[in-house]
Amino acid sequence: MTECHRVLKCMLFAGAALGAMASGTAAAQETGPEGASNAQVDEIVVTARRREESLQDVPISVTAFTADALDQKGAADITALQRSTPNLTLQVSRGTNSTLTAFIRGIGQQDPLWGFEPGVGLYVDDIYIARPQGAVLDIFDIERIEVLRGPQGTLYGRNTIGGAVKYVTKRLGHDFSGKVRGEYGSYNEYNLTGSITVPVSDAISIGAAFAWYNRDGYGKNHFTGADTNNKDVIAARVSVEIAPSEDVFIRLAADRTEDRSNANHGHRELREPNSNIAVLPGKYDTLAGVGDSNKVVTQGMSLTGEWAVSDAVTLKSITAYRDGYSSGPGIDFDGTPQAFLDIAAKGKVYKDRQFSQEFQAQIETDALQGVVGVYYLDAMASGAFDTILGRGLVPEALLVPRPSAGTALTQLTSGSVDTESFAIFGDLNYNLTERLKLSVGARWTRDKKVGTVFKANYFGTIGSPLLKPYVPILPPPFNAPQILTDYTNSRTFEEFTPRVSLTYAASDDVNIYAAYGRGFKSGGFDMRGDATATPATKNGYDAEIVDSYELGIKSDFLDGQFRMNAAVFYTDYAGQQVTTQVPKVTPPPGVVSFVDNVGSSRIWGAEIEAQAVLSRNFSASFSFGYINAKFNEFIVFDLATGQNVDVADLRRFQNTPKFTGSASLNWQADFMGGRMAILPSISFRSDTHLFEIPIPSIDQDGYSLVDLSVTWTSPDERWRLGVHGRNLFDVRYRTGGYNFPSNQFAQSVIGFYGPPRTARFSAEYRF
Repeated sequence: MTECHRVLKCMLFAGAALGAMASGTAAAQETGPEGASNAQVDEIVVTARRREESLQDVPISVTAFTADALDQKGAADITALQRSTPNLTLQVSRGTNSTLTAFIRGIGQQDPLWGFEPGVGLYVDDIYIARPQGAVLDIFDIERIEVLRGPQGTLYGRNTIGGAVKYVTKRLGHDFSGKVRGEYGSYNEYNLTGSITVPVSDAISIGAAFAWYNRDGYGKNHFTGADTNNKDVIAARVSVEIAPSEDVFIRLAADRTEDRSNANHGHRELREPNSNIAVLPGKYDTLAGVGDSNKVVTQGMSLTGEWAVSDAVTLKSITAYRDGYSSGPGIDFDGTPQAFLDIAAKGKVYKDRQFSQEFQAQIETDALQGVVGVYYLDAMASGAFDTILGRGLVPEALLVPRPSAGTALTQLTSGSVDTESFAIFGDLNYNLTERLKLSVGARWTRDKKVGTVFKANYFGTIGSPLLKPYVPILPPPFNAPQILTDYTNSRTFEEFTPRVSLTYAASDDVNIYAAYGRGFKSGGFDMRGDATATPATKNGYDAEIVDSYELGIKSDFLDGQFRMNAAVFYTDYAGQQVTTQVPKVTPPPGVVSFVDNVGSSRIWGAEIEAQAVLSRNFSASFSFGYINAKFNEFIVFDLATGQNVDVADLRRFQNTPKFTGSASLNWQADFMGGRMAILPSISFRSDTHLFEIPIPSIDQDGYSLVDLSVTWTSPDERWRLGVHGRNLFDVRYRTGGYNFPSNQFAQSVIGFYGPPRTARFSAEYRF
């Protein structure tokens, strides 16, 4: 029996089990336990299908977090969602402070370099954030966050083949209100956030929100004396909302975030073989010599308008512009003061901009609900950096045909990609009967990309002419750069991505659904490509396609005291874009990078999320995720033999633990006239590969994290005080790494670690 047949058989058995469970659930609801509490699991309204619906009515796997729940837990930024969402990875990318690595159900962005597309879409108020740089968003001034698992190729479109994460900010309303929150904690952390709403008239309100985050480093750069893994971020958002009538709503908003946290160089895991420098015991410490000063800026403006033409039709327009840049010293790959293997930069090493326009028509009748629309995106991303092989490392004999060029080599990489995307989409839900609903959606997308790449070797220097003062030490012709790549090319990608689901209401509180969806991530051009080693890099790489099948249940029973949502899924994944970086086998030495569509794979798994309100004072929640991901084909080009080789049996999915899980309790009691809450929680992730190639020296073993929050809310609910402990057992766990384990690169194996144990005190006042 083939793997596909086994999976389909499992899904059929699961469907039968879900049906039996639904029948049992309905029966349980009819009777209910004697003396059952009136307390119930809260209903959450989401916009996963671009219109307001109860979470329990949406035939999509969705985890939603309210602002209040995140505040009580002391969640600081978007990466906190990973701890309580099954089959989700949200982490800070290696070598950065604010670039996001996101994977859902085994699918994400393998390489955060500019020009590469994410596999998980990030949205703020339905505005697509095209690049992961600056996407580690802090949590403030929000209403909720939604995590949609599985391809969202119909309503969200490009680059949501794994899923989507949606930030939904608060509407201002027409009452004067606000809040301010201060925090102080470990590592001299002090944070201040606040928001205010001022009604100007019955129709106009003005709002503002700000956040200031500051923390000393978890570690130290023992070469420069600077902090590492510190935090220095300031953010602000202003908005104006106009509602001249009940049928019209307009919002103009602007935001800016500035991150001046020091560069994150990681921890050297192996001893440098040619010196007496030992491995530093502190996992957040470094000896990096490339520099520490760093700055990341993101900002944008948006205009959203809604007009209820009738009770059945609402028109909506979303116009947005965003831009950003990163400037800093680069990344120290070797973790030593010497330039054995450094990524050096100067000025704005990265910058991007995007303009988007979306028009929607939302339909709401007794029998038919849905949305149709068009979408346009014009985006640009560019950057430049030097890869430096330092003095004393490169044998002079390898630098032919430039004899006596010295023992340093600099490789400049620069480029840009312009993207123009257009899409037409629609998703309609039709009530076939009182209990049976059919949802049909589709999207047609056309992406055009223009890529420009320049790459060259410069001998006998540390630094290239573009990024550093360049004084060649050799006379012509030996001081001429060796051009590796210099081209501009364009490609167009088109795809039709349908979605179909069927939902059956087994009872008023139990929905069973089956769904099929296709996702699409466009191809592009390798910004690091070396055309002398891999000439095909000029042609770019192809798109990724995902076909996903899902069977799920959403249920409330025991008079609303218990909620259980579960799903099983199977995914065919074709054309995976994988970046490989290996030492060059021919002189001069260096690092060869190439992006390939390596073949195909299959992913299947299951998810369960449950909540129970056991009494007015006590509730619990639980989540579990399982993924079985395997490459069917993984084709690589062997530089030594010049042949294509299938190495599927030797490759693993990165950032995709087989098991994820969480459990939490919420105990509340009257205390000092107010309400006290104690919220312990635990999360678990099994063994995780950080690259497709298993690397025991940096792959992360399974680990658990324990958190605890205690809060007190005043009787009038204006004051809230809290103590929040994270990673209470001080577990050290890697979230990323670099691996260049040869003497040619000074055994450069670098690990990046998640935060250590921390504690914070918070005080919040609402008015």
